[in-house]
Amino acid sequence: MTTPAPPAPSWRAWVIWGVGAAAYILAITNRTSLAAVGVDTAARFDADASTLSMFAVLQLGVYGFMQIPVGVLLDRYGARPIITIGMVLMAAGQLVMAFSPTVGIAIAARMLIGAGDAAVFPSVLRLIATWFPAQRAPVMVQLTGIFGQFGQIIAIIPLAALLKATTWSITFGSIAGLGVLFAVLVFAVIRNHPPDRAADVSVNTDTGAITVVTSAIDNRVGIRAAWSHPGTRLAFWSHFTTPFAGTAFIMLWGIPFLTAGEGRTRAEAAGITTVLVLAGILIGPFMGALSSRLPHLRSRALVLPTIAVQMVAWLVVIVWPQPAPLWLLLLLVIALATGGPASMIAFDHARTHNPRHRLSTATGITNSGGFLAGLLAIFLIGLALDLQGAGTPATFTLEAFRLAFLTQVPLWLVGAFFIAYERKRTRIHIGLDQPKRPQRG
Repeated sequence: MTTPAPPAPSWRAWVIWGVGAAAYILAITNRTSLAAVGVDTAARFDADASTLSMFAVLQLGVYGFMQIPVGVLLDRYGARPIITIGMVLMAAGQLVMAFSPTVGIAIAARMLIGAGDAAVFPSVLRLIATWFPAQRAPVMVQLTGIFGQFGQIIAIIPLAALLKATTWSITFGSIAGLGVLFAVLVFAVIRNHPPDRAADVSVNTDTGAITVVTSAIDNRVGIRAAWSHPGTRLAFWSHFTTPFAGTAFIMLWGIPFLTAGEGRTRAEAAGITTVLVLAGILIGPFMGALSSRLPHLRSRALVLPTIAVQMVAWLVVIVWPQPAPLWLLLLLVIALATGGPASMIAFDHARTHNPRHRLSTATGITNSGGFLAGLLAIFLIGLALDLQGAGTPATFTLEAFRLAFLTQVPLWLVGAFFIAYERKRTRIHIGLDQPKRPQRG
């Protein structure tokens, strides 16, 4: 029925992956396109902090909600049409954003962007599975994730510079134009699977085994079965607790805090935020290597220390008696940068503790944790600013930001508690620990 793939990927596979990875970079740029222009957004739409946070909250909410439909559609139609539609939706969202007259329409535009963004990364992962030998897939997935982070740098520096040099409509209209261009490029170049195969399959070139690639989440029975395993819950809470602080900082509140709160220039704030992105890129491979070498100590040696480092770094910045010095702000963003790589350990938990037929279900559950925590953190920070009467760029103060960022502490504490709890239950479930026996009176 099919012919095994050659040991080395063809040049066509690399071209298709390259276009898919470039589309993912643009998707990340779209996702974080308000990162450096949050203050401009608030001023343009006369939005308070709670309203401003809704731009990111609803965008992330739609992204998370669309993961299941995207998986179903990928199984039915393959990556090429889905990633093309994602590019079109993001382009439409940015075009609406460029000319939006009201805050309500602008928020709807961000929801469109979230829906389009949700289609891209799963599609690129599917291309990797169908065009590359199975042995290369983990490396290609890591490489795709690393490349995608450069989209954040584009959103932080060139996009902000373009807005300063031109206008709001030109800036966001330009991103929309790039989206249309990439929609055409994706449709012209990408193919669902190699011409010698009749379906989307993954080939193990060592054994010749052929596996059908699937992306859809299981039915409700599968969801209950996945959640019933403590390893899945451990994965959920690990992904819930590690990345949200970095998400809130990079997507919305970092630049306003650094400029209006800490008194840094826009150029300094962009540089500090760029360090966060670059540090995450550098830390990722080391975190992945440690995760593979310490399979039974991932939570204790990597995840929980990451949470502690982030919380301590933020608390030091918050209690600093004056605006924080540059070295401390750099330490803060480096600490926040550990959250993204640490969150990938959650998927190691999901993969380790679930059978193959339930893996996409467990992955979907795990992925929802990070987006839930991210939207909670973004919203709570905005709400805390409003409650202090510091909800607009004109009223932002350092003290208000400090109190607002304290709302992250309960999320860290709740998440860390459940990580420790579910870790113990997981170890008992797989036979590494013995359950506590009730004491006889």
